[in-house]
Amino acid sequence: MEGFDDAGVFFSEDMRDDKDKPLSQTRQAIKQKIKDFLRKFDDGECLKYRERLKRNYNIGQYYLEVNLEDLASMDENLADKFYKEPTEHHPLFEEAAKEVAGEITAPRPEGDEEVQDIQVIIQSDANVTSMRGLQSDYVSRLVKIPGIVIATSGIRAKATKMSIQCRGCQSVIPNLSVKPGLEGFILPRKCNQEQTGPTKCPLDPFFIVPDNCTCVNFQIIKLQELSESIPQGEVARHMKLYCEKYLCDKVVPGNRVVVTGIFCIKKVNIGSKEQRGEKQTVGVRAPYIRVLGISADSYDAGVSSSGPPITGEEEDSFRRLAAAPNVYERIAKSIAPSIFGAEDMKKAIACLLVGGSRKRMNDGLARRGDINVLMLGDPGTAKSQLLKFAEKVAPIGVYTSGKGSSAAGLTASINRDPQNRNFVMEGGAMVLADGGVVCIDEFDKMKEDDRVAIHEAMEQQTISIAKAGITTTLNSRCSVLAAANSIYGRWDETKGEENIDFMPTILSRFDMIFIVKDEHSQQRDMTLAKHVMGVHMNARHTEAETADGEMSLNFIKKFIHYCRTTCGPRLSEAAGEKLRNRYVVMRNGTKEHEMETEKRMSIPITVRQLEAIVRISEALAKMQLQPFATESHIAEALRLFQVSTLNAAMSGSLAGVEGFTTQEDHETIVMIEQQLKKRFPIGCQVSEANVIADFAKQKYAERTIYKVIHTMIRRGELQYRLQRKMLYRVK
Repeated sequence: MEGFDDAGVFFSEDMRDDKDKPLSQTRQAIKQKIKDFLRKFDDGECLKYRERLKRNYNIGQYYLEVNLEDLASMDENLADKFYKEPTEHHPLFEEAAKEVAGEITAPRPEGDEEVQDIQVIIQSDANVTSMRGLQSDYVSRLVKIPGIVIATSGIRAKATKMSIQCRGCQSVIPNLSVKPGLEGFILPRKCNQEQTGPTKCPLDPFFIVPDNCTCVNFQIIKLQELSESIPQGEVARHMKLYCEKYLCDKVVPGNRVVVTGIFCIKKVNIGSKEQRGEKQTVGVRAPYIRVLGISADSYDAGVSSSGPPITGEEEDSFRRLAAAPNVYERIAKSIAPSIFGAEDMKKAIACLLVGGSRKRMNDGLARRGDINVLMLGDPGTAKSQLLKFAEKVAPIGVYTSGKGSSAAGLTASINRDPQNRNFVMEGGAMVLADGGVVCIDEFDKMKEDDRVAIHEAMEQQTISIAKAGITTTLNSRCSVLAAANSIYGRWDETKGEENIDFMPTILSRFDMIFIVKDEHSQQRDMTLAKHVMGVHMNARHTEAETADGEMSLNFIKKFIHYCRTTCGPRLSEAAGEKLRNRYVVMRNGTKEHEMETEKRMSIPITVRQLEAIVRISEALAKMQLQPFATESHIAEALRLFQVSTLNAAMSGSLAGVEGFTTQEDHETIVMIEQQLKKRFPIGCQVSEANVIADFAKQKYAERTIYKVIHTMIRRGELQYRLQRKMLYRVK
């Protein structure tokens, strides 16, 4: 039995029994070449496709992945024909694969004599074509385009072979072939059977017999072009993808994919104008892609494979840069070099871009490696410029403004498909930025409900959806870089914690919080003015004329991508011991500070902040391509944490409007709020000054009354109407 499945002996082309449509001699010759390729292609180790097909068939996976470059190495003309005429050659490939599978898997168990259909999945190493480059001359040709998945439909069934029956004479027409892709089958308008009875068959007599149909699974995917491919001022374009069989459920919204398929066109559905009786445009077709192969970026341990290509010379230069002692300072200096000062914020953004190491525990839980940074303070301190630069230099970057972003736009939304009226889920900004950075400007202008929606996305890095019968979870493994102003526009030193309009729940999710103040100093102002004038005068200089030690935008982008994909450091034992001791000291220091101020800080030093320091130290080690974070990395991470979050928390400026902790203060707030609701009916308006003066007569502190009023405004119970100082009761 040693040579029983030898394909060179036990096969014959004359034994096929195809009743549908005999192949022409040309098609027969092409099919024979494909079968020879599947049987005989050797990659140097084994008969690649023969062994792969036999293994997949035996385990019940009836598909075969074929690389067109392998076909070109054996028969270049055949591969070229496949690129130019995939519609004709892909069915031949699947028929040949089915016949070869029947040969190499014989004898099969009893009851399984029929050979299953084989789906041929195409892979190609050809260069990609942008979505905007798909013109009319690409129709019916093989294309390869990149994009990001923003919506996926459910799995549905499509008939490949169908039977129809006449209502009049009950005659059945079996095994009618249905066109592949989104094209359907047009039922005949008349019955061709001989009309022997007294009544003739009516017009449009046929209906489909579902029990006699052969169906396959299919899925519709909505693909959006990559953000870096969109010209300035243009809207992102979309493409509809049609996937069948084993290509279904391969990707989810947020995945960056490269699609290989046939560029097809389908008839445009009749729109509202045609329904109103206007003349229909004939010959117009809508494009879509019938997918033959799809590959998604792998994202493991917080590493995304999407990014700019890196050559061998660039890799050597990256390793030399990482070995330099001043790599950390050079990267920070190259972050937005046109912005003066803000060294610590630039270092924090450098750590955010590189990121820490994502960890998956044995119990299935994950620890995020992405770093979140918040910048609070005065306008005109270049916060938005830092966000714009971070978006450009990140391998995957999404920029959005808080005022123009809703909870659905940031996380995910459920929309109804206009064609089949089914619900479809579309990912938002944090889903599209999976594996990268999302920059949110004007963070304080967002509604409180919208900010609450990103709590889960920032810490657990998932987005849970339970709407319209859809219950699922999407990945949002991205860093958040946010910028916000104080509640008064500019930072008011006399107001203290009243400058901030954030709840402690959102503040604790940021690893570093910087308070940016526009300080007035003659020496600093002179240096700043000199720097700004130099930036404007040298605006036309090329990228090569950078200052000493600075790196170009393209170089630092590739270096950050290289660090993220090749290095995943962990804490060393000595560094862990040092951090553990410092954590105890910080906890005691914050406890003493709370006792002195008699107020509980809204950013307590907890395990979240401890993990933030670990992530920062891992990012510092990743810049140097080191496998372990050492004590020096812990020391710098502690310094960054001290100048950002710890200083902000110790200053009391982030205590927030819920900063009262004593029982007496709490009772006072409740009493004022109850009296306000009793004496202030819903729908009426009153001057804020009169309210404060009335309660001040009862010996309540004006500051306490002011806090209660603004807390009710944030909860939506009060509004300012007509003018700034006129309050209006809502609910």
